[in-house]
Amino acid sequence: MSTMTSEPPAGPRPLIGLSAYREHAAWGVWNTQTDLLNSLYARSVEAAGGIAVLLPPQGEPAADVVARLDGLIITGGPDVDSARYGAESHPRSQAPRRERDGWELTLLDRAVTYGVPTLGICRGLQVMAVHAGGTLEQHLPDVVGHDEHSPGGDAFGWVTVHTEADTQVRRLVGTGLQVNCHHHQAVASHPGLSATAYADDGTLEALEHPDRPFWLGVQWHPEHGDDYGLFRGLVEAASRRLAA
Repeated sequence: MSTMTSEPPAGPRPLIGLSAYREHAAWGVWNTQTDLLNSLYARSVEAAGGIAVLLPPQGEPAADVVARLDGLIITGGPDVDSARYGAESHPRSQAPRRERDGWELTLLDRAVTYGVPTLGICRGLQVMAVHAGGTLEQHLPDVVGHDEHSPGGDAFGWVTVHTEADTQVRRLVGTGLQVNCHHHQAVASHPGLSATAYADDGTLEALEHPDRPFWLGVQWHPEHGDDYGLFRGLVEAASRRLAA
C-alpha cells in the first residue's frame, strides 16, 4: 500500500491532463465515435487533490495544451502499434490505434519541452518506453509462460510487484505490493529510463527518468482501488510546478 498518508497539497488545485480514447460507443440515442475514459482516472486525480481534464486525440498543434497543464497522465488502453518501434505485428496484437499513438507520443514530446510531471499507467508505461526509443514484448505469455497478467476477457490479474531502493515508486507505494493488471504486452527495452519495479516473474513493472523531477510509468492500474499514492505523488509534483 501507499506510504503517503498526507492530505492533498494546500493552495490552488493543479490541472492534470489525461489522455483519452476515441472509440465507437453507444448510449442513449447516440451510436457514434466518442471521446471517453474510465471515470476512475478522474476520480483518482480528484482524490489526490488535482483537477482532471480529458485530452482526446487531436492534431499535433493541439498538444501545446500541455504548456497550460501542471501534470499529465498517459492512460491505459490498447496495444501500441508495433511499427512505432520497428517490429512486425504479432498475431495476438490488437488492431493499432495510430491516431492515439501519435497523439500520446506528441503529448510526451511537449511534456519534456515544458517540464510537466508525467505519470504513465499500463499502456502509458509502454508509450513512455517507446517514446524513449524502446521496444515491447508483444505477447507476454510467450515470455513468462502464463497469462496471470491478463487472464482473459475483462478479467484483471493480480501480481506481486517489488520496487527498487531509492526510487520514486518505492517512496510512493512502498517496497512491495499486490497490484491488479490487464496487459498482454510489456516493456522489453527502455533506453535512458531506469527500471524501478518488477513482478515475481521478471516482468518490468515501473520505469522512471533519472534526470526529471517526476517522470514515472507503472504497468498496473492504480486507479482501481483506494490507494492514491501514485496520483498524490504526481499532484504534489504538479503543485510544486504550479507554485514555481
